[in-house]
This record gives sequence, structure tokens and C-alpha cells, in this order.
Amino acid sequence: MSAVLDDMDSRPGSTTSLLRTIVGLYLRDAGGWMSSADLVTLMEAVGVSAALTRTALTRLRKKAVLDAEARAGRAGYAVGARARHMLDRGDRRIHQPRSMGPDDAWCLVSFTIPESERGLRHQLRRRLHWIGCGTVGPGLWICPDYLRPEAEEILEDLGLRGAAVLFVTSTPLVEEPLRTVVAAWWDLDELAGLHRGFLATQEGVALEPPAEGATAFSAYVRCIDSWRIIPYVDPGLPADALPADWPGAASSGRFLALRDAYRPAAREFVASVTGAVAHS
Repeated sequence: MSAVLDDMDSRPGSTTSLLRTIVGLYLRDAGGWMSSADLVTLMEAVGVSAALTRTALTRLRKKAVLDAEARAGRAGYAVGARARHMLDRGDRRIHQPRSMGPDDAWCLVSFTIPESERGLRHQLRRRLHWIGCGTVGPGLWICPDYLRPEAEEILEDLGLRGAAVLFVTSTPLVEEPLRTVVAAWWDLDELAGLHRGFLATQEGVALEPPAEGATAFSAYVRCIDSWRIIPYVDPGLPADALPADWPGAASSGRFLALRDAYRPAAREFVASVTGAVAHS
């Protein structure tokens, strides 16, 4: 499975998703490895039992997100070699929300894949959707040009680069208003629902983190976990292509405010568990 889908295949709030979020946030800073006992302690802080955590650890090992590895006589897990690229991508997507300006370029992805390879065609469409591309037609997809490297990577990974042509263009020339065609190319109701769902889950979270470290850590991890899929499927379309009441700016603003407020306290808690030095 691809790095893109590996980061998308667990439901936010689930045991596996929370564990993936903790792995993405802290394992690389901890030298790429953490003991099983420390991972269990961190998961207990977000309300997940040790038994469920061990099951999720096994699941992530089977997916090559984690490698079982003992160090200094302690059982633990290291970040899988393939997973590092996924986590680096996640850092950029999650922590640096992007949006198009009115004059920014678009990318069109045109491909022709024969019926005999319909399995590959399905994988390509699925993966383009998961990086935020919209559908103009069955063999023509569209996204902001800053997503072009990810689209090209997907094509290369599937061995389909020769079956596709990518075009960089200015604002598409369409007969109807841009808002109308964009609403046909993307499921804006679904995207808006994700933003509003995030705002609803984080509405009661104070901007001042609690003094108790485990509580601050839990709130931080759940905030990241609730947010992390949104900047994948929402490509950051320009304001003039979106409904006037689009919740994206409010959602990303709320995320960034909570992230900045809770990140130091969460890191201090992780350091207290692992014995590592916390970095703000």
C-alpha cells in the first residue's frame, strides 16, 4: 500500500489512528525508536488500554509503519523505512495548511488506462482523491499545482507515468461560474462537513492548556488526530471558488491556535515518560 493511503486508512479517534498520530508526532524526535512500555503509557494517557494498544502495534507492524526492535534489552518499535516518507509528508500537510490564491496555477492530470488494467485505474483514482484532487471527467482530474509532485509520485509508484499527461494551467475557462463547476469537481459538502466536525469537537477546548501534563497531552493528540485527514482531502481551493460560508479558514485557524498552545506541554509530558529531553 502506498505512503499516501497508509496515512489515510485508519478512522480518526480509533485506537490505530491515535497510535499513528503519536508515532508521527514523537518517534522520530525520540531517535526513531520508543519502548513498548512507553508507547503503552502514552496511549493510556489518551484513554486507550494496554491490550488495545498492543493489538494496534501489531497492526502497524504488519503494515510496515513500525518495525519491532529491541534496544538495551527493552522491547520496542522503530519507524519503518518506508513510513518515514509518509510521516514527513504528514508533517507538511498537517502543520502547514495551504490554500490557493486567485492567480495560482492549477494542474490537470489526464490519463488513459485500458480496461484490462482497471485495478490500477481504480487505485489511481482512489489515490488522487486522497491527495485532494477533483474529478473533471473519468480520465481527467484537477488539483492546485502545488500538489503536482504528489500526483507525479502516485503515477510513478503505480507504474503509470507513461499513461498520463500533466498540464499546468491558469484558472480554467468555463461557461458557468467557477464556484458552480468546482462544486461538481469536488464534494464540497463532504469537505465542509469535515471542517465543521473538527470545529465542533474542539469547540470546548480551552486555549490555555491544563496544568496536568497527561491531560494536556491527550487534548493535543486528539486535536492532531481529528485534524490530520482534513488537509489531505481538502486541497485548499481559492476563496472565489468556494461558498461564501466556507468553514476552512476558521477550522485551520482553530487548529493552529490549539496546536501552538498545547504542543509545549505535550512534549514535556512525553519527555517525562520517555526520559528524553523535550524540545519546544
